[in-house]
Amino acid sequence: MANPTKGDSIFAAAGAALTDQFFKNRDQALLDKMRKTRRSTEIKAALAEVAGIHDDHVLQKLVELDVNPETVAAIAIVPLVEVAWADGTLDAKEREAVLAAAAAQGIASGSVEYGLLASWLVQRPEPKLLEAWQHYVRGLCRKMTEPERLGLQRDILQRARAVAASSGGFLGVGKISDSEKDILETIESTFAS
Repeated sequence: MANPTKGDSIFAAAGAALTDQFFKNRDQALLDKMRKTRRSTEIKAALAEVAGIHDDHVLQKLVELDVNPETVAAIAIVPLVEVAWADGTLDAKEREAVLAAAAAQGIASGSVEYGLLASWLVQRPEPKLLEAWQHYVRGLCRKMTEPERLGLQRDILQRARAVAASSGGFLGVGKISDSEKDILETIESTFAS
């Protein structure tokens, strides 16, 4: 049997160091992947809570596009405010419907978002708000697949229609005004652009 030489032990030590580094890097990569997956799951949960969006593909796309929950809250709330103000006035039922939708989306009383929303329910926002919303949503839609875009559109329009229907018609049932229909069409067409 040959005696191990100093070169052999250096070679063995280098091999062990290489192996340790390989597995350390691999473990670190796996750990990073696990953290990223957990973070993605947490962000999707926050987005779902804020926006009321439950389509996992839409939520994943929003995460990939680095859209934060605050932006999604604005995306979800601006159409409701615009529909509520469509006829130039905002009645108590419309206000209630918007606040209920906001609460369902995780916008808590006392939060900055709630304060902003409350101010929009006292004084109609400038038309620039809807323009900014449209610009952002159009850009976002260009980065989404057709099913993702349709899912986001469906969720937002569903809530906007509920606000529109909250105070119209005979005894509050079944009537959406022409001005509300116009805003709903504007919102819907924004997703098609």
